[in-house]
Amino acid sequence: MNDADSPILSLTMLGAGQEVGRSCCVIKYRGKTVVCDAGVHPAHSGLASLPFVDELDWSTVDAILVTHFHLDHAASLTYVMEKTNFKDGKGKVYMTHPTKAVYKYIMQDFVRMSSGSESLYTPLDVSLSLSHITPISVHQLISPTPGLSFTPYHAGHVLGACMFLIDIAGLQILYTGDYSREEDRHLVRAELPPIRPDLLIVESTYGVQGHEARESREARFTSSVHTIVKRGGHVLLPVFALGRAQELLLILDEFWAAHPDLHGVPVYYASNLARKCMAVYQTYIHTMNSHIRSRFARKDNPFVFKHISHLPATRGWERKVAEAGPCVILASPGFMSSGPSRELLELWAPDARNGVIITGYSIEGTMARVSLR
Repeated sequence: MNDADSPILSLTMLGAGQEVGRSCCVIKYRGKTVVCDAGVHPAHSGLASLPFVDELDWSTVDAILVTHFHLDHAASLTYVMEKTNFKDGKGKVYMTHPTKAVYKYIMQDFVRMSSGSESLYTPLDVSLSLSHITPISVHQLISPTPGLSFTPYHAGHVLGACMFLIDIAGLQILYTGDYSREEDRHLVRAELPPIRPDLLIVESTYGVQGHEARESREARFTSSVHTIVKRGGHVLLPVFALGRAQELLLILDEFWAAHPDLHGVPVYYASNLARKCMAVYQTYIHTMNSHIRSRFARKDNPFVFKHISHLPATRGWERKVAEAGPCVILASPGFMSSGPSRELLELWAPDARNGVIITGYSIEGTMARVSLR
């Protein structure tokens, strides 16, 4: 019996199996091969950060489906497309329109931040790979080859994120990627596809944890920020340039508007990448929740912040801010492994008035995880 006739479903995790990071899931059935996500591990660098890409003949892949633009789900895609034999086959790469729009900037920044010897690919590789990525819409039925089709559904989490309902010869597989079933300030919640899949491949980072109500979390967050600045301290919020950062910006802008006593305390967003990508967010307002769409329709753009400023990336800005009065800074990267967030941590740590608030999941081996201990 050849592979095309084999009724055996094969599922291989080239990454993110019993770990968080470098998501890469290979599905084989009835002669078809689908890869879901191609990320890197944030706690490692260079080749060590990749999924086990050598375990797959990439020329046999029919489709690569990318759920969203975060590095742990998408940053090895360029390597796969330009440094493996994927281009020798007929496979195609798919992601939603917003994901592709942001992915371009994310990958350019990733290359810029990588040291020379540890770089996985070049800016030219990124440009070449972009031209071969097919953008798709949520709920659009795509059939790359006979016997294989898929449909993306809203996943919440970040702008453009989706889960994929995949059909291979009648077998229904749902691959979620990161998702959120709770609507937040700007995104819709994850959808439930209208079928019962034969196989569910689900993200389980928070699989055994219970979360307190969103309102309670937000109140605790804003109270902590308020307490730190009122005692004369600086607040560091290590974030990734896109994703949870936009939600935090909306929360802080609203909180500052409601508290006139804070109007003299600056809130900065230290990310040129985020500044570039805010135009993308405004382009895809129609993909966000009804609250954001209605504000935009009233010409009240929620992403034109009234109490938040972008911090110019001038040389030595970290030390200048550290020597000034109380402030709040959202700085990348979220894991504080390097870059502005790490430098601010080292500058501000000796002063007990200052505070660091970890707002997202911290992967083992990163400074963010160490700081929680």
